[in-house]
Amino acid sequence: MTIAVERPETCADENAVSIVVEGLKARFGDRCSTSQALREQHGHTTTWLGNQPPDAVVFAETTEEVAEIVQLCAKHKVPVIPFGTGSSLEGHVNAPFGGVSIDLSRMDKILEVNAEDLDCRVQAGVTRKTLNSYIRDTGLFFPIDPGADASLGGMAATRASGTNAVRYGTMKDAVLGLTVVTAEGKVIRTGGRARKSSAGYDLTRLFVGSEGTLGIITELTLELHGQPEAISGGVCPFPDVDAACNAVITTIQMGIPVARIELMDSVQVRACNGYSKLDLAETPTLFLEFHGSEAGVREQSELFSSIAEEMGGGPFEWATAAEDRTKLWTARHDAYWAGKSLKPEASIMVTDVCVPISRLAECVSQTAQDIAARGLLAPIVGHVGDGNFHVQILVNLEDPAELQTTAEFVEQLSLRAIDMGGTCTGEHGVGQGKQKYLRREHGDALDVMQAVKHALDPDNIMNPGKILPQS
Repeated sequence: MTIAVERPETCADENAVSIVVEGLKARFGDRCSTSQALREQHGHTTTWLGNQPPDAVVFAETTEEVAEIVQLCAKHKVPVIPFGTGSSLEGHVNAPFGGVSIDLSRMDKILEVNAEDLDCRVQAGVTRKTLNSYIRDTGLFFPIDPGADASLGGMAATRASGTNAVRYGTMKDAVLGLTVVTAEGKVIRTGGRARKSSAGYDLTRLFVGSEGTLGIITELTLELHGQPEAISGGVCPFPDVDAACNAVITTIQMGIPVARIELMDSVQVRACNGYSKLDLAETPTLFLEFHGSEAGVREQSELFSSIAEEMGGGPFEWATAAEDRTKLWTARHDAYWAGKSLKPEASIMVTDVCVPISRLAECVSQTAQDIAARGLLAPIVGHVGDGNFHVQILVNLEDPAELQTTAEFVEQLSLRAIDMGGTCTGEHGVGQGKQKYLRREHGDALDVMQAVKHALDPDNIMNPGKILPQS
Protein backbone atom coordinates (compact mmCIF):
# COMPACT_ATOMS: atom_id res chain seq x y z
CA MET A 1 0.00 0.00 0.00
CA THR A 2 1.11 3.56 -0.73
CA ILE A 3 -0.60 6.91 -0.38
CA ALA A 4 -3.35 6.79 -2.98
CA VAL A 5 -3.33 9.50 -5.62
CA GLU A 6 -6.64 9.76 -7.43
CA ARG A 7 -6.26 9.77 -11.19
CA PRO A 8 -8.15 12.79 -12.53
CA GLU A 9 -10.11 12.79 -15.72
CA THR A 10 -7.48 12.54 -18.44
CA CYS A 11 -6.79 15.58 -20.58
CA ALA A 12 -6.64 13.42 -23.70
CA ASP A 13 -9.18 10.84 -24.78
CA GLU A 14 -8.15 7.24 -25.30
CA ASN A 15 -8.28 7.60 -29.07
CA ALA A 16 -5.83 10.50 -28.98
CA VAL A 17 -3.45 8.50 -26.77
CA SER A 18 -3.69 5.52 -29.14
CA ILE A 19 -2.88 7.69 -32.16
CA VAL A 20 0.14 9.19 -30.39
CA VAL A 21 1.47 5.85 -29.13
CA GLU A 22 1.13 4.19 -32.55
CA GLY A 23 2.84 7.16 -34.16
CA LEU A 24 5.72 6.97 -31.68
CA LYS A 25 6.11 3.21 -32.19
CA ALA A 26 6.23 3.70 -35.94
CA ARG A 27 8.86 6.43 -35.61
CA PHE A 28 11.02 5.09 -32.77
CA GLY A 29 10.54 1.34 -32.97
CA ASP A 30 11.65 -0.49 -29.83
CA ARG A 31 12.66 2.84 -28.25
CA CYS A 32 8.93 3.32 -27.59
CA SER A 33 7.50 0.85 -25.09
CA THR A 34 4.12 0.18 -23.50
CA SER A 35 5.46 -2.56 -21.21
CA GLN A 36 3.63 -2.48 -17.88
CA ALA A 37 6.84 -2.97 -15.88
CA LEU A 38 8.67 -0.17 -17.71
CA ARG A 39 5.69 2.16 -17.43
CA GLU A 40 5.47 1.56 -13.68
CA GLN A 41 9.22 2.13 -13.34
CA HIS A 42 8.69 5.53 -14.96
CA GLY A 43 5.64 6.28 -12.81
CA HIS A 44 7.62 6.68 -9.62
CA THR A 45 10.60 5.19 -7.85
CA THR A 46 11.44 6.87 -4.55
CA THR A 47 8.19 8.43 -3.37
CA TRP A 48 5.52 7.03 -1.08
CA LEU A 49 2.83 8.45 -3.34
CA GLY A 50 0.86 5.97 -5.41
CA ASN A 51 2.26 4.83 -8.75
CA GLN A 52 0.65 6.57 -11.73
CA PRO A 53 2.32 5.12 -14.84
CA PRO A 54 2.33 6.84 -18.23
CA ASP A 55 0.70 5.23 -21.27
CA ALA A 56 4.06 4.85 -23.00
CA VAL A 57 7.78 5.47 -22.52
CA VAL A 58 10.01 6.84 -25.29
CA PHE A 59 13.80 6.94 -25.10
CA ALA A 60 14.99 10.12 -26.83
CA GLU A 61 18.59 10.61 -27.96
CA THR A 62 18.64 14.20 -29.29
CA THR A 63 16.95 17.54 -28.73
CA GLU A 64 15.36 17.21 -32.15
CA GLU A 65 13.77 13.90 -31.15
CA VAL A 66 12.36 15.42 -27.96
CA ALA A 67 10.87 18.23 -30.05
CA GLU A 68 9.37 15.71 -32.46
CA ILE A 69 7.75 13.76 -29.61
CA VAL A 70 6.36 16.92 -28.01
CA GLN A 71 4.98 18.18 -31.33
CA LEU A 72 3.02 14.95 -31.83
CA CYS A 73 1.74 15.01 -28.26
CA ALA A 74 0.82 18.71 -28.50
CA LYS A 75 -1.16 18.08 -31.69
CA HIS A 76 -3.37 15.60 -29.82
CA LYS A 77 -3.18 17.29 -26.39
CA VAL A 78 -1.50 14.28 -24.78
CA PRO A 79 0.64 14.96 -21.66
CA VAL A 80 4.44 14.60 -21.67
CA ILE A 81 6.48 13.84 -18.56
CA PRO A 82 10.30 14.18 -18.64
CA PHE A 83 12.29 11.44 -16.88
CA GLY A 84 15.97 11.57 -15.90
CA THR A 85 17.11 8.95 -13.39
CA GLY A 86 13.94 8.76 -11.30
CA SER A 87 15.60 9.87 -8.06
CA SER A 88 13.17 12.69 -7.26
CA LEU A 89 11.16 12.41 -4.06
CA GLU A 90 7.82 14.18 -4.45
CA GLY A 91 6.09 12.31 -7.29
CA HIS A 92 7.63 14.45 -10.04
CA VAL A 93 7.61 11.64 -12.62
CA ASN A 94 4.12 10.29 -11.90
CA ALA A 95 1.65 10.57 -14.78
CA PRO A 96 -1.67 11.50 -13.12
CA PHE A 97 -3.24 12.30 -16.50
CA GLY A 98 -1.53 9.49 -18.40
CA GLY A 99 0.50 10.46 -21.44
CA VAL A 100 4.05 9.86 -22.64
CA SER A 101 7.16 9.67 -20.45
CA ILE A 102 10.20 10.99 -22.32
CA ASP A 103 13.25 9.22 -20.93
CA LEU A 104 16.36 11.40 -21.40
CA SER A 105 18.90 8.94 -19.97
CA ARG A 106 20.36 8.20 -23.43
CA MET A 107 21.06 11.90 -23.95
CA ASP A 108 24.35 11.42 -22.11
CA LYS A 109 26.93 13.29 -24.18
CA ILE A 110 29.32 15.89 -22.81
CA LEU A 111 29.28 18.30 -25.73
CA GLU A 112 32.08 20.70 -24.83
CA VAL A 113 34.36 21.68 -21.96
CA ASN A 114 35.85 25.17 -21.93
CA ALA A 115 38.48 24.81 -19.24
CA GLU A 116 39.80 28.36 -19.66
CA ASP A 117 36.34 29.80 -19.04
CA LEU A 118 35.36 27.27 -16.35
CA ASP A 119 32.22 26.07 -18.10
CA CYS A 120 30.86 23.13 -20.06
CA ARG A 121 27.84 22.11 -22.15
CA VAL A 122 26.15 18.76 -21.62
CA GLN A 123 23.05 16.87 -22.63
CA ALA A 124 20.38 16.55 -19.96
CA GLY A 125 20.94 12.85 -19.28
CA VAL A 126 24.56 13.26 -18.16
CA THR A 127 24.86 12.54 -14.44
CA ARG A 128 26.95 14.62 -12.05
CA LYS A 129 29.38 11.77 -11.33
CA THR A 130 29.93 11.17 -15.05
CA LEU A 131 30.69 14.85 -15.59
CA ASN A 132 33.14 15.02 -12.69
CA SER A 133 34.93 11.88 -13.86
CA TYR A 134 35.22 13.33 -17.38
CA ILE A 135 36.68 16.70 -16.29
CA ARG A 136 38.89 15.45 -13.45
CA ASP A 137 42.12 15.79 -15.45
CA THR A 138 41.34 19.44 -16.30
CA GLY A 139 41.68 20.47 -12.65
CA LEU A 140 38.00 21.43 -12.56
CA PHE A 141 34.93 20.00 -10.86
CA PHE A 142 31.18 20.47 -10.73
CA PRO A 143 30.23 21.03 -7.08
CA ILE A 144 26.47 20.50 -6.85
CA ASP A 145 26.06 17.22 -4.97
CA PRO A 146 22.53 16.10 -4.01
CA GLY A 147 23.77 12.67 -2.94
CA ALA A 148 22.07 10.59 -5.61
CA ASP A 149 23.83 10.35 -8.97
CA ALA A 150 21.05 12.36 -10.53
CA SER A 151 20.93 13.57 -14.12
CA LEU A 152 21.96 17.19 -14.60
CA GLY A 153 18.76 17.96 -16.49
CA GLY A 154 16.71 16.63 -13.59
CA MET A 155 18.85 18.53 -11.11
CA ALA A 156 18.14 21.76 -12.98
CA ALA A 157 14.44 20.97 -13.30
CA THR A 158 14.10 20.51 -9.53
CA ARG A 159 16.59 23.25 -8.60
CA ALA A 160 18.69 20.72 -6.71
CA SER A 161 21.45 21.51 -4.26
CA GLY A 162 23.13 19.32 -1.65
CA THR A 163 26.14 19.05 0.60
CA ASN A 164 28.25 21.73 -1.11
CA ALA A 165 25.51 24.36 -1.39
CA VAL A 166 26.75 26.44 1.55
CA ARG A 167 29.96 27.21 -0.37
CA TYR A 168 29.07 26.81 -4.06
CA GLY A 169 25.35 27.52 -4.23
CA THR A 170 22.57 25.50 -5.88
CA MET A 171 21.62 24.65 -9.46
CA LYS A 172 20.17 28.12 -9.95
CA ASP A 173 23.70 29.46 -9.43
CA ALA A 174 25.42 26.79 -11.54
CA VAL A 175 23.32 26.96 -14.72
CA LEU A 176 24.45 29.58 -17.23
CA GLY A 177 22.13 28.58 -20.06
CA LEU A 178 19.68 25.96 -21.26
CA THR A 179 18.26 24.36 -24.36
CA VAL A 180 14.54 23.77 -23.79
CA VAL A 181 11.75 22.19 -25.80
CA THR A 182 8.56 24.18 -25.20
CA ALA A 183 4.97 22.93 -25.02
CA GLU A 184 4.49 23.48 -28.74
CA GLY A 185 7.64 21.55 -29.60
CA LYS A 186 9.78 24.58 -30.36
CA VAL A 187 13.48 24.51 -29.39
CA ILE A 188 14.70 27.62 -27.56
CA ARG A 189 18.03 28.54 -25.98
CA THR A 190 18.28 30.67 -22.87
CA GLY A 191 21.29 32.40 -21.33
CA GLY A 192 24.77 31.75 -22.64
CA ARG A 193 28.37 31.48 -21.53
CA ALA A 194 28.74 35.03 -20.24
CA ARG A 195 28.80 35.28 -16.43
CA LYS A 196 26.32 38.13 -16.39
CA SER A 197 23.81 39.72 -18.71
CA SER A 198 21.22 42.50 -18.65
CA ALA A 199 19.61 41.44 -21.93
CA GLY A 200 15.94 40.67 -21.41
CA TYR A 201 14.07 38.37 -19.07
CA ASP A 202 16.07 35.75 -17.20
CA LEU A 203 14.39 32.74 -18.81
CA THR A 204 17.11 30.41 -17.56
CA ARG A 205 16.01 30.96 -13.96
CA LEU A 206 12.38 30.55 -15.01
CA PHE A 207 12.98 27.03 -16.31
CA VAL A 208 15.35 26.04 -13.49
CA GLY A 209 13.05 24.65 -10.81
CA SER A 210 9.98 24.42 -13.07
CA GLU A 211 9.95 20.59 -12.75
CA GLY A 212 9.12 20.03 -16.41
CA THR A 213 5.87 22.01 -16.20
CA LEU A 214 7.00 24.77 -18.59
CA GLY A 215 9.32 22.89 -20.95
CA ILE A 216 11.75 20.00 -21.20
CA ILE A 217 15.42 20.76 -20.56
CA THR A 218 17.60 18.91 -23.10
CA GLU A 219 21.00 20.65 -22.80
CA LEU A 220 22.72 22.72 -20.10
CA THR A 221 25.65 25.13 -19.98
CA LEU A 222 27.14 24.83 -16.50
CA GLU A 223 29.64 26.75 -14.42
CA LEU A 224 32.63 24.73 -13.19
CA HIS A 225 35.10 25.40 -10.36
CA GLY A 226 38.78 24.79 -9.85
CA GLN A 227 39.68 21.84 -7.66
CA PRO A 228 40.90 23.21 -4.31
CA GLU A 229 44.60 22.98 -3.46
CA ALA A 230 43.80 21.42 -0.10
CA ILE A 231 40.80 19.77 1.53
CA SER A 232 40.37 18.99 5.19
CA GLY A 233 37.35 17.70 7.03
CA GLY A 234 36.13 15.52 9.78
CA VAL A 235 33.47 15.00 12.41
CA CYS A 236 32.53 16.79 15.60
CA PRO A 237 30.10 15.41 18.22
CA PHE A 238 27.81 17.61 20.33
CA PRO A 239 25.79 16.99 23.49
CA ASP A 240 22.50 17.84 21.81
CA VAL A 241 20.94 19.13 18.59
CA ASP A 242 20.71 22.71 19.89
CA ALA A 243 24.46 22.88 20.51
CA ALA A 244 25.25 21.47 17.07
CA CYS A 245 22.91 23.89 15.31
CA ASN A 246 24.20 26.87 17.29
CA ALA A 247 27.75 25.93 16.26
CA VAL A 248 26.57 25.98 12.62
CA ILE A 249 24.90 29.37 13.05
CA THR A 250 28.03 30.90 14.61
CA THR A 251 30.28 29.40 11.92
CA ILE A 252 28.18 30.92 9.13
CA GLN A 253 27.72 34.27 10.86
CA MET A 254 31.49 34.56 11.37
CA GLY A 255 32.00 34.14 7.63
CA ILE A 256 34.13 30.99 7.86
CA PRO A 257 34.05 29.66 4.26
CA VAL A 258 33.07 26.10 5.13
CA ALA A 259 32.50 23.94 2.03
CA ARG A 260 30.22 21.39 3.68
CA ILE A 261 28.61 21.28 7.11
CA GLU A 262 26.14 18.45 7.61
CA LEU A 263 24.12 17.43 10.65
CA MET A 264 23.23 13.92 11.75
CA ASP A 265 21.12 13.45 14.86
CA SER A 266 21.89 10.59 17.26
CA VAL A 267 19.43 8.22 15.56
CA GLN A 268 21.06 8.76 12.17
CA VAL A 269 24.56 8.34 13.63
CA ARG A 270 23.50 5.03 15.15
CA ALA A 271 22.16 3.93 11.76
CA CYS A 272 25.36 4.95 9.95
CA ASN A 273 27.56 3.21 12.49
CA GLY A 274 25.76 -0.04 11.80
CA TYR A 275 25.35 0.32 8.04
CA SER A 276 28.68 1.95 7.11
CA LYS A 277 30.83 0.29 9.80
CA LEU A 278 31.74 3.53 11.60
CA ASP A 279 32.48 3.95 15.29
CA LEU A 280 31.18 7.48 15.91
CA ALA A 281 29.79 8.53 19.28
CA GLU A 282 26.02 8.15 19.00
CA THR A 283 25.21 11.77 19.68
CA PRO A 284 24.31 14.69 17.36
CA THR A 285 27.28 15.11 15.04
CA LEU A 286 28.46 17.56 12.41
CA PHE A 287 30.35 16.42 9.30
CA LEU A 288 32.52 19.23 7.91
CA GLU A 289 34.80 19.94 4.98
CA PHE A 290 37.01 22.96 4.21
CA HIS A 291 38.45 23.85 0.79
CA GLY A 292 41.32 26.21 0.00
CA SER A 293 45.06 26.52 0.53
CA GLU A 294 46.93 24.41 3.08
CA ALA A 295 47.16 27.38 5.45
CA GLY A 296 43.57 28.41 4.81
CA VAL A 297 41.94 25.07 5.58
CA ARG A 298 44.09 24.70 8.71
CA GLU A 299 42.98 28.12 9.95
CA GLN A 300 39.32 27.40 9.15
CA SER A 301 39.45 24.06 10.95
CA GLU A 302 41.02 25.64 14.02
CA LEU A 303 38.41 28.40 14.10
CA PHE A 304 35.62 25.86 13.92
CA SER A 305 37.22 23.80 16.69
CA SER A 306 37.10 26.86 18.94
CA ILE A 307 33.43 27.46 18.15
CA ALA A 308 32.57 23.81 18.82
CA GLU A 309 34.34 23.91 22.15
CA GLU A 310 32.41 27.03 23.17
CA MET A 311 29.16 25.19 22.36
CA GLY A 312 30.14 22.19 24.46
CA GLY A 313 31.07 20.04 21.47
CA GLY A 314 34.17 18.29 20.32
CA PRO A 315 36.73 17.18 19.88
CA PHE A 316 36.76 17.97 16.17
CA GLU A 317 38.60 15.04 14.60
CA TRP A 318 40.20 15.94 11.29
CA ALA A 319 40.31 13.53 8.39
CA THR A 320 42.98 14.80 6.01
CA ALA A 321 43.60 11.54 4.12
CA ALA A 322 41.44 11.30 1.01
CA GLU A 323 40.34 7.74 1.78
CA ASP A 324 39.20 8.74 5.29
CA ARG A 325 37.18 11.68 3.96
CA THR A 326 35.66 9.48 1.27
CA LYS A 327 34.57 6.95 3.88
CA LEU A 328 32.87 9.67 5.93
CA TRP A 329 31.06 11.25 2.99
CA THR A 330 30.06 7.88 1.57
CA ALA A 331 28.44 7.20 4.94
CA ARG A 332 26.65 10.57 4.75
CA HIS A 333 25.37 9.85 1.24
CA ASP A 334 24.24 6.39 2.35
CA ALA A 335 22.14 7.91 5.13
CA TYR A 336 18.91 6.89 3.37
CA TRP A 337 19.86 3.20 3.28
CA ALA A 338 21.38 3.37 6.73
CA GLY A 339 18.12 4.78 8.08
CA LYS A 340 16.13 2.05 6.39
CA SER A 341 18.30 -0.57 8.08
CA LEU A 342 16.87 0.53 11.44
CA LYS A 343 13.50 -0.90 10.40
CA PRO A 344 13.95 -2.99 7.24
CA GLU A 345 10.27 -3.88 6.93
CA ALA A 346 9.28 -0.20 6.81
CA SER A 347 9.26 2.28 3.94
CA ILE A 348 10.93 5.68 4.17
CA MET A 349 9.02 8.88 3.67
CA VAL A 350 11.61 11.63 3.12
CA THR A 351 10.72 15.30 3.54
CA ASP A 352 12.74 18.50 3.73
CA VAL A 353 12.34 22.14 4.74
CA CYS A 354 14.63 25.15 4.84
CA VAL A 355 14.60 28.08 7.28
CA PRO A 356 16.68 31.23 7.82
CA ILE A 357 19.91 30.22 9.52
CA SER A 358 19.02 32.13 12.71
CA ARG A 359 15.91 29.92 13.16
CA LEU A 360 17.70 26.63 12.46
CA ALA A 361 18.30 25.46 16.04
CA GLU A 362 14.73 26.30 17.02
CA CYS A 363 13.22 24.51 14.03
CA VAL A 364 15.34 21.35 14.33
CA SER A 365 14.79 21.17 18.09
CA GLN A 366 11.01 21.52 17.78
CA THR A 367 11.00 18.93 15.00
CA ALA A 368 12.87 16.45 17.21
CA GLN A 369 10.30 17.07 19.95
CA ASP A 370 7.46 16.41 17.50
CA ILE A 371 9.06 13.14 16.40
CA ALA A 372 9.30 11.96 20.00
CA ALA A 373 5.78 13.10 20.89
CA ARG A 374 4.28 11.24 17.91
CA GLY A 375 6.29 8.08 18.58
CA LEU A 376 7.93 8.10 15.16
CA LEU A 377 11.25 6.60 14.14
CA ALA A 378 12.63 9.42 12.01
CA PRO A 379 16.35 10.25 11.70
CA ILE A 380 17.26 13.88 10.96
CA VAL A 381 20.03 14.84 8.55
CA GLY A 382 20.69 18.20 7.02
CA HIS A 383 22.68 20.56 4.83
CA VAL A 384 22.48 22.84 7.83
CA GLY A 385 24.95 25.45 6.57
CA ASP A 386 22.11 26.93 4.53
CA GLY A 387 19.30 26.11 6.96
CA ASN A 388 18.10 23.02 5.07
CA PHE A 389 17.39 19.71 6.79
CA HIS A 390 15.66 16.42 6.01
CA VAL A 391 13.59 14.01 8.04
CA GLN A 392 13.45 10.35 7.01
CA ILE A 393 10.32 8.83 8.56
CA LEU A 394 10.25 5.04 8.70
CA VAL A 395 6.61 4.20 8.20
CA ASN A 396 4.55 1.05 7.76
CA LEU A 397 2.50 1.78 4.64
CA GLU A 398 0.01 -0.92 5.62
CA ASP A 399 -0.86 0.86 8.88
CA PRO A 400 -3.46 3.64 8.28
CA ALA A 401 -2.90 5.14 11.73
CA GLU A 402 0.86 5.37 11.20
CA LEU A 403 0.32 6.90 7.78
CA GLN A 404 -2.01 9.50 9.26
CA THR A 405 0.47 10.34 12.02
CA THR A 406 3.24 10.73 9.45
CA ALA A 407 1.14 12.96 7.21
CA GLU A 408 0.23 15.17 10.18
CA PHE A 409 3.90 15.42 11.16
CA VAL A 410 4.95 16.45 7.63
CA GLU A 411 2.24 19.11 7.54
CA GLN A 412 3.25 20.48 10.94
CA LEU A 413 6.90 20.64 9.86
CA SER A 414 6.11 22.32 6.54
CA LEU A 415 3.88 24.97 8.08
CA ARG A 416 6.36 25.66 10.86
CA ALA A 417 9.15 26.28 8.34
CA ILE A 418 6.96 28.64 6.31
CA ASP A 419 5.90 30.54 9.43
CA MET A 420 9.59 30.96 10.36
CA GLY A 421 10.19 32.74 7.06
CA GLY A 422 11.40 29.58 5.34
CA THR A 423 10.04 27.17 2.76
CA CYS A 424 8.20 23.86 2.69
CA THR A 425 10.96 22.42 0.51
CA GLY A 426 14.57 23.52 0.30
CA GLU A 427 15.65 21.14 -2.46
CA HIS A 428 13.30 18.19 -3.04
CA GLY A 429 10.83 20.30 -4.99
CA VAL A 430 7.04 20.47 -4.98
CA GLY A 431 5.91 17.73 -7.38
CA GLN A 432 2.65 16.34 -6.07
CA GLY A 433 3.61 16.09 -2.41
CA LYS A 434 4.03 19.73 -1.39
CA GLN A 435 1.39 21.46 -3.55
CA LYS A 436 -1.01 22.20 -0.71
CA TYR A 437 1.52 24.40 1.09
CA LEU A 438 2.27 26.77 -1.80
CA ARG A 439 -0.62 29.20 -1.18
CA ARG A 440 0.52 29.56 2.44
CA GLU A 441 4.10 30.16 1.30
CA HIS A 442 3.56 32.37 -1.76
CA GLY A 443 0.14 33.98 -1.34
CA ASP A 444 -1.06 35.80 -4.45
CA ALA A 445 2.27 35.09 -6.17
CA LEU A 446 0.85 31.60 -6.80
CA ASP A 447 -1.65 33.22 -9.19
CA VAL A 448 1.26 34.72 -11.14
CA MET A 449 2.80 31.25 -11.42
CA GLN A 450 -0.52 29.95 -12.74
CA ALA A 451 -0.57 32.74 -15.32
CA VAL A 452 2.98 31.93 -16.48
CA LYS A 453 2.06 28.25 -16.77
CA HIS A 454 -1.04 29.04 -18.83
CA ALA A 455 0.86 31.41 -21.11
CA LEU A 456 3.61 28.90 -21.90
CA ASP A 457 1.50 25.73 -21.79
CA PRO A 458 -2.13 26.66 -22.55
CA ASP A 459 -3.20 23.04 -23.10
CA ASN A 460 -1.52 21.89 -19.87
CA ILE A 461 0.42 19.02 -21.43
CA MET A 462 3.79 19.66 -19.75
CA ASN A 463 4.00 17.42 -16.68
CA PRO A 464 0.46 18.33 -15.57
CA GLY A 465 -0.48 17.89 -11.93
CA LYS A 466 2.88 19.03 -10.58
CA ILE A 467 3.70 22.18 -8.57
CA LEU A 468 0.42 23.97 -9.25
CA PRO A 469 -2.95 22.67 -8.02
CA GLN A 470 -5.23 21.70 -10.89
CA SER A 471 -7.96 24.25 -11.48
